[in-house]
Amino acid sequence: MTEDSPPDYGNQRSAEARISLDAKDMTARTPTLGQAIVAARKAKGISQKDLAAAVQKDDGTGPISPQYLNDIEHDRRSPTSDQLIREFAKALDADEDYLFVLAGKIPDEVRREAKDPATVAQAFRAFRRNLSQ
Repeated sequence: MTEDSPPDYGNQRSAEARISLDAKDMTARTPTLGQAIVAARKAKGISQKDLAAAVQKDDGTGPISPQYLNDIEHDRRSPTSDQLIREFAKALDADEDYLFVLAGKIPDEVRREAKDPATVAQAFRAFRRNLSQ
């Protein structure tokens, strides 16, 4: 090692360096829906169990299970309906439109209004253009 070269710590990076690099990696890419739910849940300081209890099933028979939430947070499953995405948005004080994008879904009511292919294509191009600015 010369005076000008940085010290070689091999595979032993400091905790600060690992956290810094991990944070840069996370801001450079769009989170998955699961990652966004985890981040919002942790920011609110609530447990998986508490969030699961706050999100009602599609059929109105009660809350989702903590295991189902865990699967969503780890991107093993996706919410099955628009209603579940809205439930997550409400429980987490998150923007539901952002969660719809992360879920790769277009809400049913928007899709029902998408009758003219030219208008839909124009709107989608405008959406993409706005994201790249």
